Amino acid sequence: MKSIPSLRRQLLAWLLLPQLVLWLVGGALTYRIVLISAEKALDQSLLQSVRSLARQVKPIGSGLLVDFPKAAQAIIEEEPEDRVNYMVSSPPGRFLIGNQSFVEPPQPLRPGVPAVYRTEQNGRTMRAVALDLPYGEGDAQLLRVQLAKSYVARDRIARELIAALLAPLLVLGLLLSLLVYGGIKRGMQPLTRLEAQLQQRSPQELTPLELTTAPSEVHTLLTAINRLLASVARSMVQEKRFINDAAHQLRTPLAGLISQTELALQEESPALIQARLRKVHAGALRSAHLLNQLLMLARSGADVPMQPLDLGQLARAVAREFSPRAINLGVDLGYEGPDQAWVWVLGSELLLREALGNLIDNALRYGRKEGDARGDSTVTIAVLEHGARIELRVEDNGPGLDAALREQAFERFWRGSNLPGGCGLGLSIVQEIARRHGGEALIETAQPPSEAHPAGYGLRVRLLLPRLADASQARA
Repeated sequence: MKSIPSLRRQLLAWLLLPQLVLWLVGGALTYRIVLISAEKALDQSLLQSVRSLARQVKPIGSGLLVDFPKAAQAIIEEEPEDRVNYMVSSPPGRFLIGNQSFVEPPQPLRPGVPAVYRTEQNGRTMRAVALDLPYGEGDAQLLRVQLAKSYVARDRIARELIAALLAPLLVLGLLLSLLVYGGIKRGMQPLTRLEAQLQQRSPQELTPLELTTAPSEVHTLLTAINRLLASVARSMVQEKRFINDAAHQLRTPLAGLISQTELALQEESPALIQARLRKVHAGALRSAHLLNQLLMLARSGADVPMQPLDLGQLARAVAREFSPRAINLGVDLGYEGPDQAWVWVLGSELLLREALGNLIDNALRYGRKEGDARGDSTVTIAVLEHGARIELRVEDNGPGLDAALREQAFERFWRGSNLPGGCGLGLSIVQEIARRHGGEALIETAQPPSEAHPAGYGLRVRLLLPRLADASQARA
């Protein structure tokens, strides 16, 4: 597997490498600027020198007196290490005195206007200046004075300037690199402390991490880690609770199944064996129902994907699924709510279907009185809109629950009836699913008190869920 550099090395690379590149580019540009400035200084020196030599030309009648040796010697002695050549010609190009190796200027000269140019003499590159001077009476003649210097002085000046400029920049760059390294090391300390906290923890310790003195980015990371730890802690608690509940609740049914099978094995009468087997079958069905309810209770607390769904359409679909059972029991099962309007919530179809199924199952199982004529018992499913919330309601006209018992209805494994088939988890699952969707579950008497029923009758369970804010997007 390809190794990835540490964050500290990446930060150092991204901060120091551009600094090094900028320092090198700055050094090159500085060197270029220094060379240009030194060359301008060389040009100024040449212009002053050629004018000094030109002043040694003195017209005499139609001729001239050239007194160059002392002036030229003084110019040469200005830079002992530099190479200086000069030549006087009249007319221009006809050698009179100096060095004969001069190259003609690359362009025609105007009298009295010096021209500076680059030339080659004896295999060396030199900087030259040429000046034409008129002399004599009548038809003026021209005298050309040429002076050339090598780049030794310019290069020496450039090196001195570069050393004077780049050395402080190099020192400043090193100091800046140290500051950058120190800043990165200090900035990485919160991550180092966070790493130390995580390494010191045991796998079972899922309490939130604490890191108060840290930048906002680290706090964001810490928040995400704490959120993950909280999710893992919830999952572990749910898993532990599921194991404990399953072990506790399945112990008695399994013991009953074992007991019934042992008795059935000892029986010789086929009728008694059939009776034992029916009890074993009923116990197995109850155990399977209990296990399914426990699994759904554990699933309701887990993280599940949420998506926009039409609560009215879901309620109608679940009501149609329970219609055959309601007909067999003689219960009038109906739906009240919008048929065409869209009632959108953000939720899990699996969990909401399970919650509604539990409410309908409870209503069909416990929401009718024994001895009632067929059709007298009713169960109504309704979807109502209350502003920012949607109400999913299941109501029956059975005996209901006393106020004291209604307070315990959402407790796990609490049963308000001794009728077979239940396990006391249906309403607990409904409440857990409602909370998982950011809502709440309420239980109340369906019908108000009257003379015939002083305490009221019937039971109504309401799920209040937040409405989906952007319903247009859900329809699309």
